[in-house]
Amino acid sequence: MFARIYRPARTATQSGTAKTRKWALEFAPESRPTLDPLMGWTGSSDMRSQVRLLFSDRESAERYARDNGIPYRVEEPRARQHIIRERGYGSNFSHDRREGWTH
Repeated sequence: MFARIYRPARTATQSGTAKTRKWALEFAPESRPTLDPLMGWTGSSDMRSQVRLLFSDRESAERYARDNGIPYRVEEPRARQHIIRERGYGSNFSHDRREGWTH
Protein backbone atom coordinates (compact mmCIF):
# COMPACT_ATOMS: atom_id res chain seq x y z
CA MET A 1 0.00 0.00 0.00
CA PHE A 2 1.79 3.08 -1.30
CA ALA A 3 0.32 6.59 -1.43
CA ARG A 4 1.14 9.74 -3.31
CA ILE A 5 0.56 13.23 -1.98
CA TYR A 6 0.08 15.98 -4.54
CA ARG A 7 -1.79 19.16 -5.38
CA PRO A 8 -4.33 18.51 -8.15
CA ALA A 9 -3.85 20.47 -11.34
CA ARG A 10 -6.74 22.28 -12.92
CA THR A 11 -8.67 20.47 -15.62
CA ALA A 12 -8.43 21.36 -19.29
CA THR A 13 -11.85 23.02 -19.25
CA GLN A 14 -11.15 25.02 -16.10
CA SER A 15 -9.87 28.57 -16.43
CA GLY A 16 -9.59 29.43 -12.74
CA THR A 17 -7.75 27.89 -9.83
CA ALA A 18 -10.71 26.35 -7.99
CA LYS A 19 -10.07 22.95 -6.40
CA THR A 20 -6.30 23.32 -6.84
CA ARG A 21 -5.39 24.74 -3.45
CA LYS A 22 -5.88 21.56 -1.39
CA TRP A 23 -3.51 18.61 -1.21
CA ALA A 24 -4.71 15.11 -2.08
CA LEU A 25 -3.60 11.70 -0.85
CA GLU A 26 -4.30 8.82 -3.23
CA PHE A 27 -3.30 5.19 -3.00
CA ALA A 28 -1.46 3.47 -5.83
CA PRO A 29 -3.31 0.49 -7.35
CA GLU A 30 -2.23 -2.84 -5.88
CA SER A 31 -3.72 -5.06 -8.58
CA ARG A 32 -4.36 -4.75 -12.28
CA PRO A 33 -7.89 -3.99 -13.46
CA THR A 34 -9.86 -6.94 -14.79
CA LEU A 35 -12.09 -6.98 -17.84
CA ASP A 36 -15.61 -8.38 -17.50
CA PRO A 37 -16.08 -10.87 -20.37
CA LEU A 38 -19.84 -10.33 -20.71
CA MET A 39 -20.22 -6.55 -20.58
CA GLY A 40 -16.66 -5.44 -21.30
CA TRP A 41 -16.53 -3.26 -18.20
CA THR A 42 -13.32 -2.72 -16.31
CA GLY A 43 -13.36 -3.75 -12.68
CA SER A 44 -10.97 -4.14 -9.81
CA SER A 45 -10.84 -5.80 -6.42
CA ASP A 46 -8.63 -3.01 -5.10
CA MET A 47 -10.86 -0.73 -3.00
CA ARG A 48 -8.06 1.61 -1.90
CA SER A 49 -7.60 2.93 -5.42
CA GLN A 50 -11.04 4.55 -5.09
CA VAL A 51 -10.08 6.53 -1.97
CA ARG A 52 -8.99 10.14 -2.34
CA LEU A 53 -8.44 12.20 0.79
CA LEU A 54 -8.18 16.00 0.64
CA PHE A 55 -6.16 18.08 3.10
CA SER A 56 -5.80 21.82 3.54
CA ASP A 57 -2.00 21.70 3.46
CA ARG A 58 0.88 19.38 2.68
CA GLU A 59 1.93 18.93 6.29
CA SER A 60 -1.50 17.60 7.26
CA ALA A 61 -1.39 15.01 4.48
CA GLU A 62 2.11 13.90 5.48
CA ARG A 63 1.12 13.73 9.16
CA TYR A 64 -1.90 11.55 8.30
CA ALA A 65 0.27 9.17 6.28
CA ARG A 66 2.91 8.95 9.02
CA ASP A 67 0.34 8.45 11.80
CA ASN A 68 -1.31 5.60 9.90
CA GLY A 69 1.94 3.95 8.77
CA ILE A 70 1.36 4.57 5.07
CA PRO A 71 4.49 4.90 2.92
CA TYR A 72 4.11 7.94 0.71
CA ARG A 73 5.74 10.04 -1.99
CA VAL A 74 5.24 13.81 -2.28
CA GLU A 75 4.93 15.31 -5.76
CA GLU A 76 5.68 19.01 -5.78
CA PRO A 77 3.36 21.15 -7.91
CA ARG A 78 4.88 22.67 -11.00
CA ALA A 79 4.90 26.43 -11.32
CA ARG A 80 1.98 27.83 -13.24
CA GLN A 81 2.90 29.39 -16.54
CA HIS A 82 1.40 32.82 -16.98
CA ILE A 83 0.53 33.50 -20.57
CA ILE A 84 0.06 37.18 -21.29
CA ARG A 85 -2.33 37.85 -24.11
CA GLU A 86 -1.92 41.16 -25.83
CA ARG A 87 -5.60 41.39 -26.63
CA GLY A 88 -8.80 39.50 -26.08
CA TYR A 89 -11.74 38.50 -28.20
CA GLY A 90 -13.50 41.82 -27.65
CA SER A 91 -10.65 43.71 -29.29
CA ASN A 92 -11.64 42.14 -32.63
CA PHE A 93 -14.63 44.46 -32.66
CA SER A 94 -12.98 47.54 -31.20
CA HIS A 95 -13.47 50.81 -33.07
CA ASP A 96 -9.83 51.81 -32.59
CA ARG A 97 -8.17 48.72 -34.10
CA ARG A 98 -4.61 49.14 -35.27
CA GLU A 99 -4.87 46.57 -38.05
CA GLY A 100 -7.51 46.44 -40.72
CA TRP A 101 -10.28 43.91 -40.76
CA THR A 102 -8.96 40.79 -42.51
CA HIS A 103 -12.11 39.00 -43.57
